[in-house]
Amino acid sequence: MKKNILVGQSGGPTAVINASLYGVVTEGMNHLDEIEHVYGMVNGMEGFLKDDYVNLSEDLTQKELELIKVTPAAYLGSCRYKLPKDLTAPTYPTIFRKLEALNIGCFFYAGGNDSMDTVSKLSRYGAQIGSPIRFIGVPKTIDNDLMLTDHTPGYGSAAKYVASTVREIVLDASVYQQPAVTIVEIMGRHAGWLTAASVLARKYQGDNPALIYLPETPFDFKAFAKALSGALERTPGVVVCVSEGIADSSGRLICEYNDEAKLDNFGHKMLTGCGKVLENFVHNHFGIKARSVELNVSQRCSALLSSAADVEEAAFAGAFGVKEALKGATGVMVSFGRPQGEDYRLECSLVDVNRVCNREKPFPNRWITGNGTDIDQEYRSYALPLIQGEVKRPMKDGLPVYAYRKHMHKA
Repeated sequence: MKKNILVGQSGGPTAVINASLYGVVTEGMNHLDEIEHVYGMVNGMEGFLKDDYVNLSEDLTQKELELIKVTPAAYLGSCRYKLPKDLTAPTYPTIFRKLEALNIGCFFYAGGNDSMDTVSKLSRYGAQIGSPIRFIGVPKTIDNDLMLTDHTPGYGSAAKYVASTVREIVLDASVYQQPAVTIVEIMGRHAGWLTAASVLARKYQGDNPALIYLPETPFDFKAFAKALSGALERTPGVVVCVSEGIADSSGRLICEYNDEAKLDNFGHKMLTGCGKVLENFVHNHFGIKARSVELNVSQRCSALLSSAADVEEAAFAGAFGVKEALKGATGVMVSFGRPQGEDYRLECSLVDVNRVCNREKPFPNRWITGNGTDIDQEYRSYALPLIQGEVKRPMKDGLPVYAYRKHMHKA
């Protein structure tokens, strides 16, 4: 008897999460002997619990799927919904009744740490009740902080955006002779992978950004003032890149030197403002012009600078997950590997999702240099293959054409 597929998107979107959706849908439709329909959850688990889902295999043409592949954000809509920790909670029987009513055989969830937590809980509950439904996590995050994978879809495009934008900021900061400091605040709650990408903006040794600060290293204002003073002696226009989650040695976030950070639904501190804190510090301490630039959501929603390699890898991850689920895999996440050799190659495998969820992969300490103010050259070798290639996309009236979720009929 044929089964159906259910796919959802969760957490913060990326420029390529829809490419993973494309991979799941297209690969699912390649197995019509085993799969009848590919359903999509609207707004993830939160929407599914409200019976909000659509039939992607019937409602989308191949042309529309190709457009979705290069569209940023989450086509199906996302959520930040955390399933109960207690597997005896009534939420679980409700979810499985809904899955069984739709004749779901394979469940795919594209997201980061918290999304993998959802896959973990559903697969564990399914094992307890003897459910045949297979649960697969498809990795996604611009933070690149998922464990047991070389990198995650979404990181390459975000890194390319950061490096390109910082390079332009550096050019802008170099036009005047008067001393000035530009602070660029980049996403990264606990891991500095994305901020590290700013080092790729340098055109030569000694170029801006002169200083780079990651959450992995405690931030000290006195040391910052000393390092900045040295940088200003070398060039009048200094660019400093910082992760939003930098903190002092006591663990106090630099953004909290201004206002207390609020919490999101997962209990994570909503970080913003460390760039402004440092801007004020520079202005008060040095008496020179200072400005802060917060890249904010542009890092994850800019598709015009998306990496072609990232798009294809994201689609491959979705397709690989479908193939492995049809072979019987469950309770796992798709993982990327990088075989040793001079040329970059990507290999996919599966890892136990329970070893991934609720954990974070920090930026390697061996790549942090300059007493916590710089990034080692080895990182460039790691990151450069991930940002290669430009995506060919349809344009109209000088603007990119993207897919917008139309009012689809419920399945």
